[in-house]
Amino acid sequence: MTATFAPPYTAPDDLLPTLRAQGFAVLDAAGVRAWLGLTAEALRALEPAWDDLPPDEYLRDGGRYRRRRHGCYRVEGEAVLPVPHRAHYQPVEYNALHGGMRRWFAPLTPALTGQPAWPRLLAAVAAVAGALRGPQPWFLEAHPFRIDTTGGIGRPTPEGAHRDGVDVVAVFLVARHAIKGGESRVFEADGPRGQRFTLTEPWSLLLLDDARVIHETTPIQPLREGEPGWRDTLVLTVRGGGFLGDDGA
Repeated sequence: MTATFAPPYTAPDDLLPTLRAQGFAVLDAAGVRAWLGLTAEALRALEPAWDDLPPDEYLRDGGRYRRRRHGCYRVEGEAVLPVPHRAHYQPVEYNALHGGMRRWFAPLTPALTGQPAWPRLLAAVAAVAGALRGPQPWFLEAHPFRIDTTGGIGRPTPEGAHRDGVDVVAVFLVARHAIKGGESRVFEADGPRGQRFTLTEPWSLLLLDDARVIHETTPIQPLREGEPGWRDTLVLTVRGGGFLGDDGA
């Protein structure tokens, strides 16, 4: 039996001090609700969108285990402004497996973006970037993912331990169903220290200062033979100065 390690949860009031001290912070679901000022019902209303994610057609490892959509926003304070649908781009130095190409994923749907909780989520994560780097317009990319156990294994981060080339990364665990694995690992970008833990609670959160840490999630496998399993997440990345690929980065 595989051992799991409990997440190092912090209180919402300690979110920014913890993030500044160690480069990452973890909130449980109650902490996320308190931080966002949202009810559990408001967050659950987002979840049906994960049943409508098309396959990722760009996986270079030949896998069929990932489904996703993609959307982009400019955030200024509480103003969350969608931008025209665009490709997702990462340089090869941040994603050795899929970097260097413009990937056109299916856009987000109104079933997700029309929920009242949606702009609040985006504005709150952008505000963290503002607290760390100073007020400015923020360029946010939203990625709802489903990793499933098609073929017996699913890889949340097939590129391995990495940075995303942004200022802040937020990883919300939306759901886990009939799986084992999926351990989060966070390491200092320029030092020896790291932590490992498994997010299991729906709407718990791992928040990362991308300049200071690298991260990965271990593969998932079915909990019971013959029963499909999956892991749903919402990944938000926030960057100052423009989207990756627009400024030569």
